[in-house]
Amino acid sequence: MSANKPASSRSLKSDLKRVDAHNIGPDEYDELPELTEDMLVRAQVNKGGRPVSPNPRKLISLRLPADVIERWKATGPGWQTRMAERLSQVR
Repeated sequence: MSANKPASSRSLKSDLKRVDAHNIGPDEYDELPELTEDMLVRAQVNKGGRPVSPNPRKLISLRLPADVIERWKATGPGWQTRMAERLSQVR
């Protein structure tokens, strides 16, 4: 699923209108455990995302002839990575 497209209600298999309309009652708070100092000491914050690369790539703008780009694209998915590897071999 693409991050740019919202999930359809069919794929969620959930009745979002019913969930949104639900009001939490006082009796539902009893189901939640009390936070203790021990729980807070063991708590961890997990930052999502990709780990920081020791050798990060830099964004540049490069103009190449259309036929060169088409030949690389014809090699299939991952063509940009293969092009970068090939360019790094040329010294």
